[in-house]
Amino acid sequence: MNWFRKFMYGRYGVDQLSLGLLFLSFLISIIFYLFPLGLLNYLVYLPFLVFLLRALSKNHSARRKENTYFLKLWNPIAGWFFKKRSRVSTYKTHRYFKCPGCKQEVRVPKGKGKIRITCPKCKLEFIKKT
Repeated sequence: MNWFRKFMYGRYGVDQLSLGLLFLSFLISIIFYLFPLGLLNYLVYLPFLVFLLRALSKNHSARRKENTYFLKLWNPIAGWFFKKRSRVSTYKTHRYFKCPGCKQEVRVPKGKGKIRITCPKCKLEFIKKT
């Protein structure tokens, strides 16, 4: 194990983009396993090769820039999925409404009848049935 530690010394290692490439390679391999397409099956190795090159690179600043750019694209997408997952877990107990003034989402308890909702952002009051 010490030889591996010495080998990896000064190398960039694994970050979020590298993990995304590894996941993409795995996903492509599953798809091509189910639907073999001849020579296109070798497309699996492309993201994996990029993953290895990034992990073994010693150019930290370039890899950091690539990862930052990836995260700028990825975080809104991941945030949308996490928000949907949160809504699914609370759909029995809460309802979500958009404020007519500022479009802020407001979570209110379900089953309270008509209630007056005050937006925490713009303080606009509106009435909705929960």
